[in-house]
Amino acid sequence: MNNLIQHIRKSLALKISIGILLLAIPIFIASMGILFMQSRHFIKKEAIKEATSTLNTTTERISGFLRVIETATNANDWLVTENLQPDVLLGYTRRIVMLNSYTNGCSITTEPNMFPQYGHYFSAYSVRQGDSIKTVREAEYNYFEKPWYKIPREKGKACWIDPFNDYNEGTLSASDMITSYCKPLYTDDGTFIGVIATDLSLPFLASTIQAEKPYPNAYFFLLGKNGHYFVHPDSSRLIIQTIFSVYDAQNNPEVIALGHEMTTGQRGSIRLKLDGKPCLVSYRPVTGTPWSLALVCPESDILKSYNRLSLIITPIIIVGLLLIMLLCNRIVTHAIRPVNRLLTQSQHIAQGRFNEQIATTKRRDVVGRLQNSFATMQESLNIHVTNISKANADTTQQNEQLRLAYQQVEESYRQKTAFIQNMTHQIRTPLNIIIGFAQVLRDSDHELPPDEIASIAEMMKHNSMLLHRMVLMLYDSSEMGIREEIKSNQDEEVVCNSIARECIDFAENYFPGLKIAFSTTLPDDFSIRSNSLYLLRSLREILYNSGKYSDGQHVSLQLSATKDTVRFAFQDTGSGIADNYKEYIFKPFTKVNDLSEGLGLGLPLSKQHVVRMGGTLTYDDTYREGCRIIIEMPRK
Repeated sequence: MNNLIQHIRKSLALKISIGILLLAIPIFIASMGILFMQSRHFIKKEAIKEATSTLNTTTERISGFLRVIETATNANDWLVTENLQPDVLLGYTRRIVMLNSYTNGCSITTEPNMFPQYGHYFSAYSVRQGDSIKTVREAEYNYFEKPWYKIPREKGKACWIDPFNDYNEGTLSASDMITSYCKPLYTDDGTFIGVIATDLSLPFLASTIQAEKPYPNAYFFLLGKNGHYFVHPDSSRLIIQTIFSVYDAQNNPEVIALGHEMTTGQRGSIRLKLDGKPCLVSYRPVTGTPWSLALVCPESDILKSYNRLSLIITPIIIVGLLLIMLLCNRIVTHAIRPVNRLLTQSQHIAQGRFNEQIATTKRRDVVGRLQNSFATMQESLNIHVTNISKANADTTQQNEQLRLAYQQVEESYRQKTAFIQNMTHQIRTPLNIIIGFAQVLRDSDHELPPDEIASIAEMMKHNSMLLHRMVLMLYDSSEMGIREEIKSNQDEEVVCNSIARECIDFAENYFPGLKIAFSTTLPDDFSIRSNSLYLLRSLREILYNSGKYSDGQHVSLQLSATKDTVRFAFQDTGSGIADNYKEYIFKPFTKVNDLSEGLGLGLPLSKQHVVRMGGTLTYDDTYREGCRIIIEMPRK
């Protein structure tokens, strides 16, 4: 032992190696520990992201199914109120189920004695049975206390009701538990006449929810507004049990807190023990319903790969210590052989790596002076090379800035030239027609027939209107006082039906032979406060586009009102707007066909005016028969 100690004291290389090894071992172990903990934290963080993403995707899929049923119901309720005939109501329920594959059934039930010939009750019901649909007028039973009838009647608005068993005293019943979207029906004078309810199968909803899981043992559960389980792998909990009855508040306070979070419409992620197992639970409300969906991911699944790390950590430590020992040996070798290090650094300099600093030394022998000389030379080279590199980088950056600026100038010049050419062409064509016909009228030696004069006048009027329309668009696009003008005249009384008919007369005069279908649910004296001039321009422009680009035979304008807005719905049948062009239709000076008539300002200016008046203008991309534009203005 004494001999070993003496050998260590005499050997500089051995003392340095042992010192480096003693320093490296705790650093290495601490680094591995930090890496281990950070890996665990990163895995959990990624698990939260993946669970949240899966939950959002599943929730959006559920919302999509619910929106399909809501749309199917909302699209037919006005037909029901306008066609209150027993046979017609039976046909509507069958049509809704037939056209929407996600629906399990549909019923239209009315108030007592709505149809005296059928007794006190009337219920038209269609239900999907396998590949067929059965439609009947149900036998008389007291459906007025059923939740799908009572709740929407009391609320006075459409709503989703909690899942229930469809068994009743009527003729038909769905075999599965169902949930229904129920909407009250009212006549034009606001009289309640019944309920239309469209059903969604709960097993179908459950299979959709459980279809995609991020981990093998992960699962979803769906809670109602009172905490009832609607979807859960344990079928014994469904409907009859709540999250508050299954778990004890004293032993599972975190689960009870989760239940309160979900039933109050909150969203987030929480780690807790669920059924005795540590889990990560992500939850969020289902849009349009009082329900909340949660995704449960067991930590055993999340950390499965992480736990495997413990099986390989020991070999990694052993290999790491071996690498440390080899590194120590190399460091000591370089420490006692400075000439080899100087050779390596000189080779690096020869290869162009000037920024690797050579350390100086206090040694005064030949090796020390040589090392310090190399360090001074390397520092000088590094300064000069750095200055040259910086100059090159600055020059390259300036050249790139000049190139981009030149491209922007070229693009601006191209856009300006294209706009001027297009504007010149669009203005010159009708102007030439007007001048030509004016010369014909001036130079005619003989009196022209009245019908020819009328035709010439009509052509001159048409082209004058084109010029007037383009000049107005150019004025509006310049925004010279437009914002203030709209704002200062925002409180004018605008009668909705009158302004709609005025726009229709304008379009029909502009396009002879065009007949525009007009329907409204508003009384003729119904009015809003807005800027009548710019609202009229916006409505005219939409009808002008419908007459110009549609088949000219199926153009319609529909007026309706909600609690807060008045809706102008323009619809036509024709080629519509291509999918790859829809994102550009509201950009100024953009046209589907560069050779077509117009400046490409109609829709952008209409949307600009409507937005400045406090409304919205949207393109309905769900309509496939042509084009549908919807303008909604605030009621005030």
